[in-house]
Amino acid sequence: MLGFLLALVVAIAATLLGRAAPIVGAPVFAIVLGALIATVRSPSASLRPGIAFASKQLLQWSIVLLGAHLSLVEIMRGGARSLPVMLGTLVIVLALAYVVGRALGLDTNIRRLVGIGTAICGGSAIAAVASVIEADQADIAYSLGVVFLFNVVAVLIFPALGHLMQLSQQAFGLWAGTAINDTSSVVAASFAYGRDAGNDAVIVKLTRTTLIIPIVLFYGWRKIQQARQGATAINWRAIIPWFILWFLFAASLNSFGLIPAVLQTPLQELALFSITVALAGVGLGTDIQRIRAAGVRPLVLGAILWAAIAVSSLLIARALQIV
Repeated sequence: MLGFLLALVVAIAATLLGRAAPIVGAPVFAIVLGALIATVRSPSASLRPGIAFASKQLLQWSIVLLGAHLSLVEIMRGGARSLPVMLGTLVIVLALAYVVGRALGLDTNIRRLVGIGTAICGGSAIAAVASVIEADQADIAYSLGVVFLFNVVAVLIFPALGHLMQLSQQAFGLWAGTAINDTSSVVAASFAYGRDAGNDAVIVKLTRTTLIIPIVLFYGWRKIQQARQGATAINWRAIIPWFILWFLFAASLNSFGLIPAVLQTPLQELALFSITVALAGVGLGTDIQRIRAAGVRPLVLGAILWAAIAVSSLLIARALQIV
């Protein structure tokens, strides 16, 4: 696949730049270089399948590889520790999306999609909820454009802010995992801060991703209640993030000592490079027209929600003495 080879070349360049500027890191360079290339010249149709494979499937399997050097105890502890922060930010963001979105005169579906995309899991959450509430393509495109823009902003500024606030690796992992929208951006920002921060952020983010399921169930229930002739069937296989189960399986193998110690470092290095390739794919898939089409009001809503989740996640964590 030519698109995948392009992502691979960008990842190699990003890895070299990351070694020269480790404070930025290869993952950040990968997503930024890819986005710059896509902005200058949008990839042709023949490249898009390979780019899509890198940005989606490869990213998911890279995260599965990360599970190979974690234990189930670490994952359960990290998920339980972050849950109060996730639930707190979820309530704050969804409430603000309703109030601020109405004040800006935005359509109900745009308010929902931008709010849920910010609070839970970026594009994945938007796609899952959109399939249930039957949002039109324009609303989906606007929401994806808004959320992606602030994902990129987070990748660029979160590591610097973390160093400015002198956050520990664990604290930054919790902050990135609960405050940055999309999985790819969480991975890019957290591994730029450090490997320990990256591992913690992945655990937190995967826990947060599972919140898609109750949210979709809620909107599905509402749709059934409101529909006179029944609801459209929901494709649960497309909604449930199955790669999380494989991540837990890999961690289970490691927990029971079934992955030899000699393989731990090579597997982690492979995972990190695969993540860099995947993030290059994310950057190459940037749709600048979608961001431009979002207009000013959805961007204002996205900015307010993004700032709210970034601040509230830290405040809640500190109030509960988690960090």
